[in-house]
Amino acid sequence: MPDRLSALDLSFLYLEEPTTPMHVGSVSVFDTPEDGFGYDTLLALVRERLAYVPRYRQRIRRVPGNLANPVWVDDEDFDLTYHVRRSAVPRPGTPDRLHELVARLMSRPLDRERPLWEMYLVEGLEDGRFALVSKTHQAVIDGISAVDIGQVVLDPQPQAPEAPADNWVPSPEPTSLELLAGAVASAVSRPTDLLETARHTVAELPLTGGRLARGLGSAAGSLVTALSTAAWPAPGSPLNVPISSQRRFTTVDTSLDDYRAVRARLGGDVNDVVLATIAGALRSWLFTRGVRVAPTTSVRALVPMSVLTGEGQNRVAEYIVDLPVGEGSPAMRLHQVSYAMKAHQETGRAVRARALAGMAGFAPPTLHAMGARVASSLSRRIFNLVVTNVPGPQSPLYVAGTPMTGTYPVVPLAKGQALAIGLTSYNGVVCFGLNADRDAMSDLDVLAQCIPDALAELVETVDLVEPPPSQPERRRGKAH
Repeated sequence: MPDRLSALDLSFLYLEEPTTPMHVGSVSVFDTPEDGFGYDTLLALVRERLAYVPRYRQRIRRVPGNLANPVWVDDEDFDLTYHVRRSAVPRPGTPDRLHELVARLMSRPLDRERPLWEMYLVEGLEDGRFALVSKTHQAVIDGISAVDIGQVVLDPQPQAPEAPADNWVPSPEPTSLELLAGAVASAVSRPTDLLETARHTVAELPLTGGRLARGLGSAAGSLVTALSTAAWPAPGSPLNVPISSQRRFTTVDTSLDDYRAVRARLGGDVNDVVLATIAGALRSWLFTRGVRVAPTTSVRALVPMSVLTGEGQNRVAEYIVDLPVGEGSPAMRLHQVSYAMKAHQETGRAVRARALAGMAGFAPPTLHAMGARVASSLSRRIFNLVVTNVPGPQSPLYVAGTPMTGTYPVVPLAKGQALAIGLTSYNGVVCFGLNADRDAMSDLDVLAQCIPDALAELVETVDLVEPPPSQPERRRGKAH
């Protein structure tokens, strides 16, 4: 019998609404290709690499009467040209034009009658550059049986490695009678699956402290210290409002060297500095909105973190931290974030950034998707926004020999949450992708500019505390 969707996979289908499509995306920008790069090149590349991601040629088939979870079946009419598409931005091809296109693409739900993914070649960017935009439903990505399509088309060298032979032949789709027989067999052999499915289906019901402790504790033992924080609803915030079906998207580039310099002089790790920077940016953004910010004001972030299980396997677990947006001192914001994150580091199961960046099968697109799955599986009432931070390689990646200049995650919005932040460090640059509700976040560009400003504030604080030795001028961040 075909693979059956897990209870968590199925919950992403049940909870999907017009205002909350459950797909995660990525935007990768590439330099001007020397030998050209067109739609036919991308089509051939994806066709070649599909052997690495067999799930991308499968669709979901429901069991008659919904007697069991749906199953994955091979799409006998698989049409690659439907999934790999061509688009363009109007001249002059500015980043703003690209962001508007990405926002519109991400607002559209995927067709459930086909394999749940799409990839777009976006031409017409400034200076002859192009972009690849991918979107994949969260039901597809579990980090074990599948990886994101945006990962497999990239190579660490300009010369692409030899691809495995693709001898894919679709397996015959099971009949309704076979699906019913499989459902009966599954109910007999694994009766707890029905209860697990029901539990995920009602994930939006209010969580009691005890249930939260059991749910988070079973997922990651390092979260015990976070339970006292997450046992009550998240603080009120303009980030939590009814949202529409349309999005805004923008990107920000900042220098990884700046985060490292702050870490070296003020302590913590790069992730702590990132979160302190976001806290500072949210603080400034709230002021621009005329929101009263008291010394105790905080914004609760769900920060998916990579951990090692008892079996030595890598997985993504939930971690909740209150970002101290009410704190006026940049250095003190960092110290408070570092203290909040210290418990995670002390478990001994945290995966170091350098190890994670080099871990086969855990490239940034897949890890961002896994982080989005973690966020979507929890009650939205216990956090204000999601922040996924994935360390990437610090050397160039290529698609068909063309170097990638930046890669930006698109983290989906949860119901009632107007903003999600994803970031990836790549080749010396920390690349932010800000996905937001179109109506609730008309000032997304203001928040985007607040990010490099908050980082510069931290760097200036470091310079005041301890003047750095003579060194080349650091590359300052900028919002696109």
